[in-house]
Amino acid sequence: MINTIDKLNENIAARTKDLQDKLSGADGKRHIVLCGGTGCLSNHSKEISEKFREVLADRGVADKVTVNLVGCFGFCSQGPFVKIYPEDTLYRLVKIEDVEEIVDTDICGGTVVDRLLYVEPATGEKVSKQDDINFYKKQRRVALHGCGVINPEDINEALGMGAFQGLKRALSMSRQEVIDEVLASGIRGRGGAGFPSGRKWQFAYNSQGDEKYVVCNGDEGDPGAFMDRSILEGNPLAVIEGMMIAGYAIGASNGYFYVRAEYPIAVNRLRIAIKQAKELGLLGENILGSGFSFDCHLRLGAGAFVCGEETALLNSIEGKRGMPRPRPPFPAVKGLWGKPTIINNVETLACVPYILREGAEKFASVGTEKSKGTKVFALGGKVNNVGLVEVPMGTTLRELIYDIGGGIPGGKKFKAIQTGGPSGGCLTEEFLDEPIDFDNLVAKGSMMGSGGAIVMDEDNCMVDVAKFYMEFICDESCGKCTPCRIGTKRMLEILTRITEGKGTMQDLEDLEDLSKTVKTNSLCALGQTASNPITSTLSHFRDEYIAHIVDKKCPAHVCKSMMQYVIDKEKCIGCGMCAKGCPAGCITRTDYIAPGHKLASFEIDAAKCVKCGACISTCKKDAIEKR
Repeated sequence: MINTIDKLNENIAARTKDLQDKLSGADGKRHIVLCGGTGCLSNHSKEISEKFREVLADRGVADKVTVNLVGCFGFCSQGPFVKIYPEDTLYRLVKIEDVEEIVDTDICGGTVVDRLLYVEPATGEKVSKQDDINFYKKQRRVALHGCGVINPEDINEALGMGAFQGLKRALSMSRQEVIDEVLASGIRGRGGAGFPSGRKWQFAYNSQGDEKYVVCNGDEGDPGAFMDRSILEGNPLAVIEGMMIAGYAIGASNGYFYVRAEYPIAVNRLRIAIKQAKELGLLGENILGSGFSFDCHLRLGAGAFVCGEETALLNSIEGKRGMPRPRPPFPAVKGLWGKPTIINNVETLACVPYILREGAEKFASVGTEKSKGTKVFALGGKVNNVGLVEVPMGTTLRELIYDIGGGIPGGKKFKAIQTGGPSGGCLTEEFLDEPIDFDNLVAKGSMMGSGGAIVMDEDNCMVDVAKFYMEFICDESCGKCTPCRIGTKRMLEILTRITEGKGTMQDLEDLEDLSKTVKTNSLCALGQTASNPITSTLSHFRDEYIAHIVDKKCPAHVCKSMMQYVIDKEKCIGCGMCAKGCPAGCITRTDYIAPGHKLASFEIDAAKCVKCGACISTCKKDAIEKR
C-alpha cells in the first residue's frame, strides 16, 4: 500500500530502476515486447506472443527471456511489431511462422534477422532501431508517453515511466496554483474545439457546488480516428492521473470515463489500471495522506457520434438519450447531475501529468505562439506510412504527409488532406507548407478536430468525399434540432443527385444556402460543422462539381452512374480471364480467331455492367480502364 509521499518516492525509485534495468539489459535478461494495440492484435500479435513463449520454453531459455504486449507503436502499416531489449532491435510485419527464426537466430544466436528489418523506401537501407526510422524522427511523444514501451496492464512499469509524479507535485500545491500551471502551459483541448483547458478548469473551480465532477471524453467517433483509443490501450494510468489532477484542481472527488463499448481492449485495460491503482491506495480515500480523495467510474457509450458533444455525453452518463443541451449554462457551471463539471478528452488529460511533472514552461516551449505542445494524429488514407503520429504544433502538412507519412503510394499525385473528420475540411497542395495549429487550420477552411488526417490522391472524387461525410452526419444526427435533422438530409439528397449525373447548377446555390443555414442555426457542433466538407470541396474543387453537372462526368472515375469500363483492344491479348471472372456475365467474345492466330477480342456490355471492378483486378495487361 502506497499511502504516503515517502512511500511513493521509494516505490517510484525502485520501479524506475527495474524498468531501466530491463531496457538496458542490466537485469541480465532479454525482453521481447510486441505491439498490443487493436490493429496489431487483429493481425495476431497475441498469438505471436504465445508462440514466442512456446518456442522459448522448447529451447530451454524461458527463464532468461520475458515476453509482453505493450501499447501501440504507431507505425500501423508495418505491424505487427516485435522489439527486443536491450539491443532495441525492431522487427516489422512479423508472422507466427517467423517466431522460431527470431528465437533461434537472434535470441539464441545473437544475430539480427535482416529480412524482418524495416527498409527505408528512399535509400533501400535496412534500419534496426526504431528512432532511426524516418517515420519516428520528427515525432515527440507527450500524450503517447510510455505507449509502445510499458506493459499497460502492469502499474509497476507505469510507475517506472513516471506515473503519479505529476500528481505528487500537484498535491504539494494549492488548487489555484495547479490551475495556474495548466494556464501557463497554454494547453488547449485536444478534442476538437481547442478551448484553453486552464480556463475551463478555472470556471469550474470558481463555480459553487457541494459536488463537482471530472469527465473524460473517450467517445472518439470520427471516421479513421484512433488516437484516444491507442492512448487508453497503451498507458491508461496517464489518463487516470490527469483526471485526478483535474479533480484536485477544481475540488472534485469523482471522475467518469465515457468510452465507446466498441473499444473493448481500451476498456479492459482501463479497468485493470483503475483496479491496480485502488489496490495500491493511489485511488480512493485520503490519497498519499494528503486529505484528497478521488474515485474513477467507467461508463460505456453505445457508439453515437453525437455523444462526443459534451452535453450529449453528460445526458448519456445520466442514463438519458444522448442529445445535446442548450448552452448556457455550460457544464463548468451546471454539468453532470446539475453540478459543476469539467469535460476533457483523453489526449488532453494524458498531457496533464507531463505538464505537472516537467513544468508548464517545458510544455509551452514546444509548438506555436497560440497552440502549445504536441498533437496526435491518426494519419490514414492514400499515404505510404499509415499510423499514429505525435508531432509538435507548427509541423507543416508537408512534413506530416511526406517526411513522416512517406508520401503518396504508387507515385500518385496528392490531391487533398481532410483534417478534423466530418467536422473539418479539405486542404489542397497550396497549403502543404502551412503550419498545423488550431487557428491556422480554421483560417484555411478546415479545423484540427480530434486529430484525424485522411490523405487523398488523384483517384479520389471530392464530390463523393463530401457525400461520404454527409451520409455519416445524417446517420449520426440526433434529430433534436430542425436545421441539422432536415438540412443535412436535403444536402445529402443534392449531393446524391450530383453524383448520379442528375444535378443542376441551381443545386450548387442551394448547397451553399443550406450550408449557411445549418451552420448558423444548429444546436450543437455536429450540425454547426456538418457543412464544412461541402464548403471546403466547393471552394477548392468547384470544377469537379461542374464536371458532374454540366459534362455528366466524374473526373476521378469514382461515381458509378457516370462511369464505364472499356476494354482497350490494342492492349487486350484476348485471354478471356476478365469474362471468366465477371460476376454479371457482361463481358462477351466479339469474334473468333482460329488457333495459332491472334486471340479473340472481348467487349463489355455497359447496360449489364455493375461496375464492380472485378475485370480490372483480373486483367494482367491493364487493358481495361475506367472512362
